[in-house]
Amino acid sequence: MPENEPLPLEFDELLAAEYSYIAQTANQANEDRARVSSFYLIAVGSLIAALFGAQLFEKEFSSPTVYLMFSGLFILLTLLGTSTILQLARLRAAWYESAQAMNQLKDFMVSQNESLAKAFRWKSSTLPPKYKTNSVSYYQAIEVALIGGLMFGAATFFLQQAVPIRIGLLNWIVSAISGLSIIYLQLFLYKRKSLK
Repeated sequence: MPENEPLPLEFDELLAAEYSYIAQTANQANEDRARVSSFYLIAVGSLIAALFGAQLFEKEFSSPTVYLMFSGLFILLTLLGTSTILQLARLRAAWYESAQAMNQLKDFMVSQNESLAKAFRWKSSTLPPKYKTNSVSYYQAIEVALIGGLMFGAATFFLQQAVPIRIGLLNWIVSAISGLSIIYLQLFLYKRKSLK
């Protein structure tokens, strides 16, 4: 088909259907991102409420077995946070792939009709990077990583409580360093998985 001839009607319909599908996948990635972080926040909130509801700080709850159990629960929440980080990274990458596909279609349409170039503000050249620290997805990852770090710090503290040693400043420092390490690790994983 010569380049100057307009596309047949069925091609226009195909392009419109493809563009609609890509737009839906981009929108779905954004919706899923909100659901994933909300699920994690609800899981953490529920456990914290259960801990305080069980009157954790009363004497009958101060046994090494109970402390080991709480440490295990906090480790589980840390792992759930890491899973949430990986899902957020994958959803950001999925949105990016959808945006690339949309721009590819727009580039094709512009190649067929140069006057369309003025209609599109967002182009392949203006697509934000896959890993962007000033994005909603990154802020959600920071939120999850902070909570994950807090959970791991608590797990470390309860694990130390289970061992019959005197709790002092060193135990708090070890717990804080453990939590900060998890925050760094989770944000590193988010960056690494976002760029794949």
